[in-house]
Amino acid sequence: MKFGTLSGIVGKTALAGMMAGALMAGSAAAETLRLSQNTGDTTTWQKGAEKFGELVAEATDGDFKVRVFPNAQLAGGDQMKQAEMVGRGAIDLVVSSAINVTPLVPEMAAFSLPYLYADYAQVDATTQGEPGKILSEILKEKGIIVLAWGENGFREVTNNVRPITGPEDMKGLRMRVAGPMYIDVMNALGANPQQMQWSETLTALQQGVVDGQENPIGAVIIPQQVYEMQKYLTTWHYSYDPIFLGISQAKWDSFDDETKAKFQAAADEAMAYQREISREATATGVEFLREQGVEVYEPTAEELAAFKAATQPAFDKWAEMVGPELVGAFQTAIAAAQ
Repeated sequence: MKFGTLSGIVGKTALAGMMAGALMAGSAAAETLRLSQNTGDTTTWQKGAEKFGELVAEATDGDFKVRVFPNAQLAGGDQMKQAEMVGRGAIDLVVSSAINVTPLVPEMAAFSLPYLYADYAQVDATTQGEPGKILSEILKEKGIIVLAWGENGFREVTNNVRPITGPEDMKGLRMRVAGPMYIDVMNALGANPQQMQWSETLTALQQGVVDGQENPIGAVIIPQQVYEMQKYLTTWHYSYDPIFLGISQAKWDSFDDETKAKFQAAADEAMAYQREISREATATGVEFLREQGVEVYEPTAEELAAFKAATQPAFDKWAEMVGPELVGAFQTAIAAAQ
């Protein structure tokens, strides 16, 4: 073998090694961010989070990846703890509902005050309008940057004991609830509220530990197959629950402006997608549930008024707690959307 040939082979080998090293370095430079969300891996929460991850990876040419953890795994199953962990930088990203953040930020309960909203237009006027901006600023004080608002939806009630047609039907029912405000709502209706992590709820329903629960149709009841464990559903639309996609301020501050813009655009698109698929699933959900054998009751306007009157004490208590000025901002936005 001639020296020139050997040197050529060595040179090519060295070049190949350098290229492989560069590829490995590029791969090593990719940063994986961890995103925690409350519900199972079949929900619109999960789909919205995964969509966000796909868009981030695409926009950053793979420099950033998002790994989604369902069922609040990163918080040991404690959905109330996730936001606090994001605030101190222990988790990078979170998709959580407003009501799950009330232990950290009581003002978040404003979104879910009983019978505050009549339709989606009123909802969007608050989540995408001034009230959403106000709550985002409050969350920022806790170290959480809200990138975009999504949707859990209007919460409907299910149970295994009897049809719910009026407030008196709630008396004595053991109802799983997600947070403190809903405890007061259920107490006002004469029910027996049981605060419980979502990761524990399906088992509790199967075993009869609780009689029922309340959650949105499209975002939770159908994808989590709650209908397989519950006989009755009432579309009482008693409370609305938004979700938000948030990032740790420490992580956000580590980004340059270009990266921030890419993450923001990805969040906006992902949560718009999540709201869309949640509403589509809700629109077709009632008929689907009937086909699955669930007895669905749709209250009249007069019956809804009775539920509203019965839950007024809870509304008044929590309106005072979140602050009249904030509630006024919600009511102003809602009135403008009517």
